[in-house]
Amino acid sequence: MAGFDGRIEELVREYGRMLVRLAASRLSSVADAEDVVQDVFCALVSKRPEFSDAVHAKAWLVRATINRAADVRRRAARRNVPLDEAAPVPDAAAASAQSDLEMLACVRSLPDKYATVLHLHYYEGYSLREIATLLGVPAATVGTRLARGRARLRAILKEESL
Repeated sequence: MAGFDGRIEELVREYGRMLVRLAASRLSSVADAEDVVQDVFCALVSKRPEFSDAVHAKAWLVRATINRAADVRRRAARRNVPLDEAAPVPDAAAASAQSDLEMLACVRSLPDKYATVLHLHYYEGYSLREIATLLGVPAATVGTRLARGRARLRAILKEESL
């Protein structure tokens, strides 16, 4: 039991902040993102999945966070709560830069499959292969989603500048 609890604490310390940033990139508030990550770690404690290695554990946490954030977002949409009116989620690295907040809002407006790879690549610094492993899709698919996400982001930014 103590070994499992120790491993949970290790995972929280190692991945907690990254998972909150990932969830916040898809949600309207940091508090919602923290709730999502808490739910993910509660699921980890209750399900006690067996991981083959650290990469598998990280992939499980990332995937669970993405899925839980999507659930929260869908639930909010069903209640007709406009996410655009919510306070923007500040990026920890550039909380004071308005352009970064606007960019994050634009990324958040993209479909999940594009926003997720853009966030993991540009905000978290993962390579295409690492993202492919985390999401369980081929690296070529990640590359395609990244290219299409960038193209959609360019179109949004171009439209806003007109």
